Amino acid sequence: MTKEQKNEVIEVLKEKFSQYNNFYITDTESLTVAQVGTLRRACFNKQVEMKVAKNTLIKKALESLDSQKYAGIYDSLHNVTALMFSENPKEPAMIISSFRKSGGSEKPALKAAFINGDVYVGDNQLKALTQIKTKNELIGEVIGLLQSPAKRVLAALLHHHEQKAQGITTVVEAPAADAPVVEAAAPVVEAPVAEAPAVESPAVEDAPAAEPTAE
Repeated sequence: MTKEQKNEVIEVLKEKFSQYNNFYITDTESLTVAQVGTLRRACFNKQVEMKVAKNTLIKKALESLDSQKYAGIYDSLHNVTALMFSENPKEPAMIISSFRKSGGSEKPALKAAFINGDVYVGDNQLKALTQIKTKNELIGEVIGLLQSPAKRVLAALLHHHEQKAQGITTVVEAPAADAPVVEAAAPVVEAPVAEAPAVESPAVEDAPAAEPTAE
């Protein structure tokens, strides 16, 4: 490859790295030509761009854009490298997982992934990448929450009132258990029936009248 050809490849890669916020660095070593062709078709069907390039050229393209931004993936640039560019952050992970499962192979292996500024290193990150939420999925969840705000608010209010009612019931039932104490205190409260002694007071006053009779 001449210097001009290398520069052309670097420029193409720079364009792709600038265009996409998500790209995967995979190891396709040991895959046959037929397998690579099948993988390319799978990527094409899912609107994922796949490009094979030399590691030195990939690194130069990244360094010329922002050496610090992509520093976390330089160590992953070894062996045969195939790049996967996608608008959907988890689509390449889904393609790799499906391809490996159907072919009974461990390749392509994930060396690293750059997802919206975050770097995932190692093949053990593949499963986690298949489960990340896309922008559309997150929007869908937000819309779902907004579609029934009244229902959620009503449910929250009912739950609150139920808890409050249970609390009141507990307070009311507690005195009921001590009912005898309340009843015992009742006569004391009605003690103003001291009116009864007031009615009998004449009898007390009549006592002196009995003394003359005794004489």
